[in-house]
Amino acid sequence: MPNLTGNAERYRTLFESMDEGFCIIEFLDSPHGPLSDYIHVEANAAYERHAGIANVVGQKVREMVPDEADGWVELYGGVLHSGNPIRFQRELVATGHHLEVHSFRVGPFEDRQVAVLFKDITDRVQAERAQRELQETLEARITEALAEREEVELALRQAQKMEAVGQLTGGLAHDFNNLLAGITGAFEMIGVRLAQGRVGDVEKYLAAGQGAARRAAALTHRLLAFSRRQTLTPKPVVVNRMLGDLSELVRRTVGPQINVETVAAAGLWPAMVDVNQLENALLNLCINARDAMPDGGTITIETANRWLDDRTARDHNLTAGQYVTICVSDTGTGIDKAMLDRVFDPFFTTKPIGQGTGLGLSMVYGFARQSNGHVRIYSEVGQGTMVCIYLPRHRGEEEQDIILPGDMPATVDAGETVLIIDDEPSVRMLVSDALTDLGFRCLEAGDGPAGLRLLESEARIDLLVTDVGLPGGLNGRQVAEAARGLRADLRILFITGYAENAVLNHGHIEPGMEVLTKPFAVEELRRRVAALLQSDDQPNR
Repeated sequence: MPNLTGNAERYRTLFESMDEGFCIIEFLDSPHGPLSDYIHVEANAAYERHAGIANVVGQKVREMVPDEADGWVELYGGVLHSGNPIRFQRELVATGHHLEVHSFRVGPFEDRQVAVLFKDITDRVQAERAQRELQETLEARITEALAEREEVELALRQAQKMEAVGQLTGGLAHDFNNLLAGITGAFEMIGVRLAQGRVGDVEKYLAAGQGAARRAAALTHRLLAFSRRQTLTPKPVVVNRMLGDLSELVRRTVGPQINVETVAAAGLWPAMVDVNQLENALLNLCINARDAMPDGGTITIETANRWLDDRTARDHNLTAGQYVTICVSDTGTGIDKAMLDRVFDPFFTTKPIGQGTGLGLSMVYGFARQSNGHVRIYSEVGQGTMVCIYLPRHRGEEEQDIILPGDMPATVDAGETVLIIDDEPSVRMLVSDALTDLGFRCLEAGDGPAGLRLLESEARIDLLVTDVGLPGGLNGRQVAEAARGLRADLRILFITGYAENAVLNHGHIEPGMEVLTKPFAVEELRRRVAALLQSDDQPNR
């Protein structure tokens, strides 16, 4: 027979010496219901160390921890009824000990006994809690630090914005004051000389005033290009077609000490772009390149097809897709990296005072963005600079140029009448006088409703010349639409000061319509009127 006594002693020694707390509980009926309490039948010495309660043998749980008894009875009662062991972690609130527990049934259900093996994990729980609290504290500090950083960055951006505004307004004031001095001074001297009867000097002052006015118009044009509000007339064009004439213009402009090269990509895609403004932008880039090579060098104008994936497009602040690029590079002095982020700011220039307005690159930037493209600059000090204009590919065919000769005669039929709508009396007067000299009969209106009343009358009107930005609740585009409803064959010439460009570009410029930007030369007005009245294009009916 087995040595039962020896085995019992062996298990008792193990029971008493094991590190984990261990006990056997037996369920009892109580006033709370059947099997609603339990008594500790056995417990090892480690029980007290792990649970913090001594002498538990013979004690009922509802006597030991009355406030927690229901929870413990529910847990161990589940083991008794199901026979399935469980593992869980739970705090013994009475002693503040956190326990990791393994419980299983001993014998059949009828014995009503459950074994409990557990250990104290209070130190671990407290360490985990401290770690969580530390993490939460760190996250809170990081959030606070990020908020403070955002505030600092916002303040910095605001300061930079105000600096840019100050730079812009200061540059504008300086340049316009110079130009206005030339214009007003010319007018004053014309008046003085006319009063003196010295008409021979008038032409000199007239030329000076006109020159200053043209420079003021050019300055406004560049500012509006930067702000993306210039009036553009884009059309599908393969840029390679213009490289020959452009390179000759560049050579004449930069001088013989600069070598000009062109690299035209084969199979270049068409781009939707205003050709004249693109030529102006490229000429500006070439002039900048010339100024960066005081001792001579090489300017290269290069075209290419580019396909930008999502990542590259994001890096270039563009939409993914196909683009046509026109790059102007030089072998000049280059630009310091600290200045590269500011080169597109208006009135920012690295040139000495009096040698640049600081509007060339800002104009190029604004033109590219308004054309749904972008411009990028790459530079190394001592190596040179490359500026690339990105223009979206046009999926249709290239549009053929329509050449309107500058000396087109303005033949006027008897009784041909022009309606002029502009809220500025001086503009109405000048347009009316210029067209009257050509033999037209002119009608005038100061706002949209007044012009519309004339259009609704029986008066003959062959051409409508209207400002886009008009007072009275009707802009020039709305007047034109109403006019076409009344007079389907009416030709229309819009005149705009750039800022109203959205009114035009958001709609469709129909056949029989033209756009003329202010300020304009009388000769250009005459040419546009002649072209409209002699054009074979028929307005939509």
